[in-house]
Amino acid sequence: MRQISIDIETFSPAPLAKTGVYPYAEPPDFRLLIFGYSVDGGPVEVVDLASGQQLPDEVLAALVDPGVVKWAHNAAFERVVLSAWLRRHHPDLLTEEFLDPAQWRCTMVWSAYLGLPMSLDAVGTALDLDVQKDTAGKRLIKQFCTPAMASVLNGGGTRNLPGSDPDGWQAFVEYNRRDVEVELAIHDRLSLFPMPEVEWDAYVLDQRINDTGILLDHTLAYAAVALDDQHRAVTLARARELTGLETPNSPIQLKGWLTTHGCELASLAKAEVAAALETATGVVREVLELRGDLAKSSVKKYHAMHNVAGADGRARGLIQFYGAGRTGRFAGRLVQVQNLPRNYLPDLDQARTLTRQGNLDALELLYDSVPDTLSQLIRTAFIPSAGCRFIVADYSAIEARVIAWLAGEASTLQAFRDGKDLYCETASRMFGVPVEKHGVNAELRQKGKIATLACGYNGSVGALKAMGALRMGLAEHELKPIVDAWRAANPNIVQLWADVEQAALDAITTRSTVRLRNLCFSVESGILFITLPSGRRLAYVQPCLGENRWGGTSITYSGVTTGRKWGRLETYGGKLVENIVQAVARDLLVHAMGLVAGAGHRIVMHVHDEIVIDEPMGSGFTVADACALMTTPPDWADGLPLDADGYECDYYRKD
Repeated sequence: MRQISIDIETFSPAPLAKTGVYPYAEPPDFRLLIFGYSVDGGPVEVVDLASGQQLPDEVLAALVDPGVVKWAHNAAFERVVLSAWLRRHHPDLLTEEFLDPAQWRCTMVWSAYLGLPMSLDAVGTALDLDVQKDTAGKRLIKQFCTPAMASVLNGGGTRNLPGSDPDGWQAFVEYNRRDVEVELAIHDRLSLFPMPEVEWDAYVLDQRINDTGILLDHTLAYAAVALDDQHRAVTLARARELTGLETPNSPIQLKGWLTTHGCELASLAKAEVAAALETATGVVREVLELRGDLAKSSVKKYHAMHNVAGADGRARGLIQFYGAGRTGRFAGRLVQVQNLPRNYLPDLDQARTLTRQGNLDALELLYDSVPDTLSQLIRTAFIPSAGCRFIVADYSAIEARVIAWLAGEASTLQAFRDGKDLYCETASRMFGVPVEKHGVNAELRQKGKIATLACGYNGSVGALKAMGALRMGLAEHELKPIVDAWRAANPNIVQLWADVEQAALDAITTRSTVRLRNLCFSVESGILFITLPSGRRLAYVQPCLGENRWGGTSITYSGVTTGRKWGRLETYGGKLVENIVQAVARDLLVHAMGLVAGAGHRIVMHVHDEIVIDEPMGSGFTVADACALMTTPPDWADGLPLDADGYECDYYRKD
């Protein structure tokens, strides 16, 4: 046996979508129901464990045999669940807490690598496979895999057992068989485009980080939820008292009340309420402030932390490998660590201590907004293991560095090498005068900053507005000149947009390989590939030429659209450059994580371009050491000036 393809069906009282797979497999009444498998691509066998059948000895042995590759779709689920099952039923076979991810491969990840959807049924549809996922699966999963209401059929229990519906159970067994057949068909179709081994190595590292998890401060998390409940009750009571409304948090009721009090609003969106507060007075102002307080969802992530915490207090499975399929960047799951609120409280320690103590009176006295304070403390609920500290290291201006490197924007690259402030340098080139952060022409730095952030991917006035240019005090008439000045100051980046678009167009129309400096464009078997400097490839399925809204030629391809449907998407030079830059930044992060992990340091989380290391006290490993590893470039990034900054902390925060 060289490889085994696996699909399983399970029961657990834990809600998988909320808990993630790790806590899902922990309850005592978790059960492995059905085990479908195929050895070396042969006929699919299904073992009905719920009806008393046993896994063959050769299959049990294969699960821990490093010489056998285990395949599954969303293999993290099978690997983690089977780890929990083996710990209970065959503890002699499992020497570690989890099955070794180095022995596993995932067709879901492989699909994402090739620009395809991640769900099994959607991949089958996109590939137009002869065998498709059974559409009855959702109903059968709900019937047999989740807790049930007590009924005559299930004997008053909390589960629907096979005997409660023999025909339905047999259909479920066949559903499992079909899933393995679909996975085999996907594997066969994708075999034309194997995922590089270096990417499988990155997947293994990702799985080990997820297996390790990160410790949560449960005292803080529980206290934050309790404080929010208390504060909301007081706030709601005050709003009722002022308005006379039964449910003053209802937008319809509150808008009506505001209108009768001379404050007519089209909506109660955050921006509209903030604008109204600029002129509101008296009771109307207080009601609007209360509305703002009630609208803040400051504790959703604390609730999510409760859901995902394992028996040891750690949160696992928070990072999705290849979650952003277009670029291969990681995505957040469950607690969504990729969009944690920033913390800017000057006395973070004090706010954190008062929250852990449940001291609502002090919080209300010392801080303008309790919900905002609780929101800022979310990051701090991630804490080091006992006897450890966090070392956090973060790339500095990584996308600006990468795009300048790809475009050959020499002046920007030299500014980075000289350690200069990018926004000052950009503003200086834009306006032709020296700009210093706290000195001469300092007011121009903000224009250089917002232009850098908004214009790098062919953004114009709309991008500046989306970045908040008007809220920052810039006037409407200033925006177009800022765009023009930025483009004039960065001619090589502007040229990169055009060159990338033309290279893609040429590859699509001529079906030939087009090289553009350290990038390569080609169309193979109906997929446009962009080969990055690292050797990894971005994939655009079924590329075609169309017409954009301005009457010019556009590039379209098949991908996951709004609503997670498979359909046509449009792209252009600036967007392709954005994909490429973010993908290169992701490759640099993966390289750095490999160096850190390879040096024996434990990564417990990473967010965007930042890694969090759980480092023993007294190990001698420093922030400078972490940054040195982060900025050690891979061989393919010659000439790219990397920089990283970091800090050490007793709980996660934004420095």
